[in-house]
Amino acid sequence: MSKVVSIAILGAGARGRGYAAFGKSFPDRLKIAAVAEPNDYYRNLMAEKYNIPADKCFKSWDEFTAQAKMCDAVAICTQDCMHEAPAIACAKLGYHILLEKPMAPTAEACKRIVAAVKEAGVMLAVCHVLRYTEYTAALRKIIESGEIGEIVSIQHLEPVGYWHQAHSFVRGLWRNEAESSFMLLAKSCHDVDWLRGIMNKRCVAIHSFGSLRHFKASEKPAGAADRCLDCPADVESLCPYSAVKIYFRDRFCKGAKAWPVNVLTPQPTAESLKNALQNGDYGRCVYACDNDVVDNQVVNISFEDGSTASMTMTAFNFNSGRKTRIFGTRGEIDTDSQIITIRNFLDDTTRTVDTQALNDGGILSGHGGGDMGLMHNFVQAVAENDPSLILTGVDETLESHLMVFAAEKSRREGIVCTMDDQF
Repeated sequence: MSKVVSIAILGAGARGRGYAAFGKSFPDRLKIAAVAEPNDYYRNLMAEKYNIPADKCFKSWDEFTAQAKMCDAVAICTQDCMHEAPAIACAKLGYHILLEKPMAPTAEACKRIVAAVKEAGVMLAVCHVLRYTEYTAALRKIIESGEIGEIVSIQHLEPVGYWHQAHSFVRGLWRNEAESSFMLLAKSCHDVDWLRGIMNKRCVAIHSFGSLRHFKASEKPAGAADRCLDCPADVESLCPYSAVKIYFRDRFCKGAKAWPVNVLTPQPTAESLKNALQNGDYGRCVYACDNDVVDNQVVNISFEDGSTASMTMTAFNFNSGRKTRIFGTRGEIDTDSQIITIRNFLDDTTRTVDTQALNDGGILSGHGGGDMGLMHNFVQAVAENDPSLILTGVDETLESHLMVFAAEKSRREGIVCTMDDQF
């Protein structure tokens, strides 16, 4: 690469710090030039780790955008409902944009972001990290080879995981639609985008069902308290969603102090964790929270050539990895997002491709190596001024987001939504 790309991190939470880590691993490719973060601890942590001068540290994104352009690009990793304004402001200033998914909580806001990016002539990469994994690259190569013929249908499972649902979508920041966004957008918009990319065809119609089935007051066990630390031992010990179990017994007591434990307290100790469970959101009973997002949803998709895909998102599993079955005219594929098994109809043979070895387990290996792949492509795209390196262009990204909004409209109204009505 001919230049070192400079970037500002707007929102230094887990995702912002994760993307910034690319600059620590590859300082000859990426420089963290500025940070905007309201939390003093995380802002100062970024400043110290990346030697960011004080005049490039801001308490909010609007403080940052009030300044003249100071670097090549921005990574917008604020909360879902706080994406539109900084994205449009940064586009107008000429920054290339790495935007955490989802783009925004409404279809209209997504369209405004795309319009602003096109008008400014800057690059936009939405963090659909599933497209950038070595696993996805290997899978696409198999499909494009014609080994299983033409894809007729796909089954896809997004296993959120029982404790992850409790952490992020019952107790956490994505629990309430008014404060963040609906579940399919917050958690599974990149699954819908991934299906669109694998099928590589335009969606024409979409249909969905889903509900908040379990995490509600009517399911609360008899005798349970509103906080797990206050729950009687004979009740708490039988609850798989107990905050004491998830954060303390299952993790902290076993030496795990990273995510999700460090979400409760930046520097976990027994005392700080107990205080967080006693007083913070993450210590609440999952049946006594203000959550309203669904805990299960199915989405059925029809594509322009008559092929179909179905996706199931559910909280009730061990989060052992996404599972997908792809049915073609000459064979089928069965995969757990690591091992790809291909069965050929012509000679009844079976072969496997193991993609596990392609993920080194390092700090940028998140989402099966997708975090690394995304950052590699985005940084190179900015350095070489080559938007083709961004695997989801603005139009296709907007399409997959509109698919998600159509699916949610279908779920709420009990109708089949056509994509022509979404644009």
